[in-house]
Amino acid sequence: MGKKIWRAVAAGGAAAVFMAMTAGPAGAAEGGVSFTRVQVNGGKAIVIGVSNEVAVPTSFRMATTHQWKWPAVFLYRGKTSERLWHAIETSDCIKVSSGVCDFNETMYFDPSEWEMRNSEAGAWKVAAEVYFQGGGGDTDDEGLTAYVKRNSRLTVNASPEPVAKGKTITVTGKVTRANWETRKYVSYEGRRVTLQFKPTGTTSYTTVKKVYANDSGNLKTTVKASKTGTWRWVYHGNTTTGASTSAGDNVVVK
Repeated sequence: MGKKIWRAVAAGGAAAVFMAMTAGPAGAAEGGVSFTRVQVNGGKAIVIGVSNEVAVPTSFRMATTHQWKWPAVFLYRGKTSERLWHAIETSDCIKVSSGVCDFNETMYFDPSEWEMRNSEAGAWKVAAEVYFQGGGGDTDDEGLTAYVKRNSRLTVNASPEPVAKGKTITVTGKVTRANWETRKYVSYEGRRVTLQFKPTGTTSYTTVKKVYANDSGNLKTTVKASKTGTWRWVYHGNTTTGASTSAGDNVVVK
């Protein structure tokens, strides 16, 4: 198998490892291991901004008669050597039966520490691997897809405040998303965003209309003032960008 570099950090009996150079493709593995019950972030997308570390819960079951070390689940594209850079912390074996262990793993993504490319947003395959004491190991594709997305943000402003009943309310805002390469939020032009309203005294929002952001990511529309309540924007996301909801802006109608 190809060379793999680990930096191990003790963590209460568990191992935290940083993935760098990677192992060869699954066809080069020796076999002898079964990975099942693999879950990454509960099936939800991994959404990453520009500064905060994101911890992603992962779990799996491994069955083998080999003496092993460093089992882990990871994300890749193309060949298993083309991996998404992240740190991993894996629990000790939670024994199920002889030769069968459950593991809890956490993937750590930190855009403030590691260089991330915007092209890394989107679908990734999921694989699991383990190394054997004395050399060799096994790498298996798990047939799962995990989406890694750039975080998005929305702002809102509804005016005038207060407003006379029947008059026009102008609702504005802006949709932006994380640029991992510059570590800043940038305009996300052309997005279709939903305007929602919640009357005072109620608990749920209803959709009023859908609006497209302009070339600068700005949103603007008008509505008739009928009752006091709160306005907000909602962006539902796509395969490369996470969903987001603005704060609410309350307008009193007199």
